[in-house]
Amino acid sequence: MKKITKEVYLKWYEDMFFWRKFEDKLAAVYIQQKVRGFLHLYNGQEAVLAGALHAMDLDKDRMITAYRNHVQPIGMGVDPKRVMAELYGKVTGTSKGNGGSMHIFSKEHRFYGGHGIVGGQIPLGAGLAFGDKYFKRDSVTLCYMGDGAVRQGSLHEAFNLAMLWQLPVVFICENNGYAMGTSVARTSYSTDIWKLGLGYEMPCGPVDGMDPAIVAKEMDKAIERARTGGGPTFLEMKTYRYRGHSMSDAQHYRTKEEVEEYKKIDPITQVKDVILEKGYASEDDLKQIDKRVKDLVKECEKFAEESNFPPKEQLYDTVYEQEDYPFLQHKL
Repeated sequence: MKKITKEVYLKWYEDMFFWRKFEDKLAAVYIQQKVRGFLHLYNGQEAVLAGALHAMDLDKDRMITAYRNHVQPIGMGVDPKRVMAELYGKVTGTSKGNGGSMHIFSKEHRFYGGHGIVGGQIPLGAGLAFGDKYFKRDSVTLCYMGDGAVRQGSLHEAFNLAMLWQLPVVFICENNGYAMGTSVARTSYSTDIWKLGLGYEMPCGPVDGMDPAIVAKEMDKAIERARTGGGPTFLEMKTYRYRGHSMSDAQHYRTKEEVEEYKKIDPITQVKDVILEKGYASEDDLKQIDKRVKDLVKECEKFAEESNFPPKEQLYDTVYEQEDYPFLQHKL
């Protein structure tokens, strides 16, 4: 396993703090109607991403997820200014403004979305891994889903084939407790989501998704298993989202007191405490990081605000076209 050093903790703190502030800014501009449609924020779940990125090889590994997908591509190396511009619907965005909040994408950085269909990304993640195995590439795919998606039949089909073909994929359920707004306890007799892997004899287990060090350790084992031909793993990351399912969520299904309890184990606070306890940095050092982060968020906002909307002609330029498509008759 890669060592978790002073530098790693400082990177975790800066990355997670930036992701949090980036999402907070999106919430603010959404209220101003500068970002339209749905907006699903990641606040509280940052340790799941931070720990995974530490275990990955970003030069060859892939990631695919659902629609809570703004900060993952940033972690994979995508310019955050382009991510914010995409949310604004601007031509400088990752998909030239055509994708929006739920469809961030970067082939260059091996981030494959961003999918609005619940569970739609699960078989696609298995497919990416199948491609790597077929072409004998030394890559692993991380396929994320929420707790609401695990009731989809596509998950079971993907699990079965992933085990049958021993695909190099790690399936990760980010269990933040409520899916869209209904607790796991109200939708399933068994609340241990990780046990779904047992039916396929897939290595599986629960993970504390609020601590990046624990996430990194478990992800490292799963990625190494996949990379060395050991097949897939299914991990249930037990985490929590501080904001609603989306910005339109009134959150009547939980109390403010419950949210405050979970904030006591905020992943950013946990990392900050380790940094201070071990003397990796002082409070003043962390304040410098905080300022750097806030300045970068302002840069992202400025870039998105000043970018142009795509021209109307782009609607036709980005539609797939095959001139010799069979059975298509052209009028002379």
